[in-house]
Amino acid sequence: MATVVDQVKETLVGTENGAGLSVQTRYDFMHNAIKDDDGELYMGEKEFVDAIAPEGEDYHKIKREQYSLLFSIADRAHKGRITIQDWSVFNNLLAKPDAEYEIAFRLFADPGTGQVDFTSFKESYARNKTSDTIPFNWDSDWAKLYLGGKRHRHSMTYPQFAQMLRGLQGERVRQAFIHFDKNEDGYITPEDFQRIIQETAAHKLSDHLLTNLPTLCNISPGSKISYANVRAFQNVIREMDLVELVIRNAIRKSEDGKITRVDFLNEAARITRFTLFTPMEADILFHFASLDQPSGRLGITDFARVLDASWHTNGNNLNDPTPGIAGAAEKAVAGSGSFLHSVLVSAHHFGLGAIAGAFGAFMVYPIDLVKTRMQNQRSARVGQMLYKNSWDCATKVVRNEGFRGLYSGVLPQLVGVAPEKAIKLTVNDLVRGNFTDVKTGAIDFKWEMLAGASAGTCQVVFTNPLEIVKIRLQVQGEAMKAAARDGEAIPKRSAMWIVRHLGLLGLYKGASACMLRDAPFSAIYFPTYAHLKRDFFGESPTKKLGVLQLLTAGAIAGMPAAYLTTPADVIKTRLQVEARKGESSYNGIRDAARSIYRDEGAKAFFKGGPARILRSSPQFGFTLAGYEVLQGMLPLPGEHDEEGMRGSLEPATGLTEAKAPLPYLRSRNALKIILDLDLGFGRAKAAEGANKWLPSLRGGTGSGSGSGSAVVAAASAEPNA
Repeated sequence: MATVVDQVKETLVGTENGAGLSVQTRYDFMHNAIKDDDGELYMGEKEFVDAIAPEGEDYHKIKREQYSLLFSIADRAHKGRITIQDWSVFNNLLAKPDAEYEIAFRLFADPGTGQVDFTSFKESYARNKTSDTIPFNWDSDWAKLYLGGKRHRHSMTYPQFAQMLRGLQGERVRQAFIHFDKNEDGYITPEDFQRIIQETAAHKLSDHLLTNLPTLCNISPGSKISYANVRAFQNVIREMDLVELVIRNAIRKSEDGKITRVDFLNEAARITRFTLFTPMEADILFHFASLDQPSGRLGITDFARVLDASWHTNGNNLNDPTPGIAGAAEKAVAGSGSFLHSVLVSAHHFGLGAIAGAFGAFMVYPIDLVKTRMQNQRSARVGQMLYKNSWDCATKVVRNEGFRGLYSGVLPQLVGVAPEKAIKLTVNDLVRGNFTDVKTGAIDFKWEMLAGASAGTCQVVFTNPLEIVKIRLQVQGEAMKAAARDGEAIPKRSAMWIVRHLGLLGLYKGASACMLRDAPFSAIYFPTYAHLKRDFFGESPTKKLGVLQLLTAGAIAGMPAAYLTTPADVIKTRLQVEARKGESSYNGIRDAARSIYRDEGAKAFFKGGPARILRSSPQFGFTLAGYEVLQGMLPLPGEHDEEGMRGSLEPATGLTEAKAPLPYLRSRNALKIILDLDLGFGRAKAAEGANKWLPSLRGGTGSGSGSGSAVVAAASAEPNA
């Protein structure tokens, strides 16, 4: 029951997440969490991995189970489960600009001292490295520079540890080269080189590159690979981002979209200041990129095989939206999917706007009827004052025509208002979207007004025929009563009779006045509504407004828009109502305005103004609130797939810009840094559970699991470094 009450409260008054608990953070936790016996939500290791590494993505570089390595960091209490608070803290950590290195540091650091102890770190490395890995000497001169000699070992602070990790891969490659250089002649075999790179950088390099590593010996005479070759290759993969920048700049200046080695080096000289590529490094880059294109002129697809870690050996092209289709005609048809999808999204919004518009119109229709009768009332002649005010009008309608009289003409109103409001909401969204800064979400006020005015102008196509039929139905009750007093009988007309009687041109009588009312109304209304939500009610990514707040914002925004456009509405009503016996007809907007001012005074232009406020404010409040609620209740599947809440995690690397939020990319990048130590991290312990993993990694017994000693005993069978 409490859950139902909470849901109702959230819908009505909205939600505001605490600091660090964003909409995305809360969504991911609630979407993946499970309940324990007491009904408390939590995430175990499996649910945690589902949250940060969902199934169905590409994990051929970093295995999905290796993401469980990060569970020990999120599980602050070491209980094998994380709460929403733990999840929020972990996401807050991921949001830090240096999250990748801090995650790696926390994996090894002592929580009490905040430093990494060398002995514990070395033991953890020994337990988690693969059994046949190339040995690494932690007593080398390089390691002593960071850790001190055997007699003067010291713990590492976070900055020291991060800097050590930065240079670790290069040192591993150097030591591995020495390990295989048995003759000490400065050369190793291509197979040994391939093993070195696969053990130290397989998680960062493409399948194409890894498969063809032995061919590096072909860039120079002989059948072996020198240390200079290895260092040059290491420099290329370390500067992948800079290499890509140079390539893109050079290709952009090329007429055919392809470049040579000379073009690359020339462009590198133009854009680099301190990092210059050596001839050997350029040779290595073009060697691996041209294995399938030996012409010497290479395009972006050729380089993607080298630079993009997500490139598969099946030869997929990240720049081709239809990689599995060969024919040009089929590609054109398949490529149209995005256009058809955008049409479907617009149709979906149009449908939601139609439902919301009909709902809003129905809720305030009695007020609209009173407003129309007040505006149509002419006071120039004695006996024409049927109603003293809006309340008097409403009571007389109920007394003379019954309660159903308040809804005279409601059916055509509901039929017509659906497309009217739908096109209004859709056009406003489209125009605002075109002028909104996609990075900041900001839009200039002038463009906000243009979006609103455009929406109001477009809706006249539906509004005017609807209005003229509705108005004539709304006033025929009083016309019939007046005729009866004079001894005349006027038959009751239906909506279809009015449509047939007016004809197509007649349905657009008063269209200019209608546009004069609707364009300014929307130009005032939509910007006011948007600013009220953001500036007054505080809508933000961490605060979702409830229905009551949306209704209030819509109602307040409708007040100035409705009242300031009342003169145009009065003129429109007079032009569209069929003149009664003894009443003069108007010939256009100017004639109507002059006649009303001459016969009834300036106050006549604001007849029905209060009723118009009472009608328009809640109507648009109901409409927009309903529109936004419906968008949440009835989302279009796939509408937000491209920019989605998460985006793509693993494949979005290299030559394709990552679409996933930074926290998830940093989670992946943190694993890349940890795997620089050894590719075995996260694999051997993943199946044993996070509580077992944590104490074995940090060299303690942990808390809450009681299984740390068993893991240490099992791990002790592995060879030491």
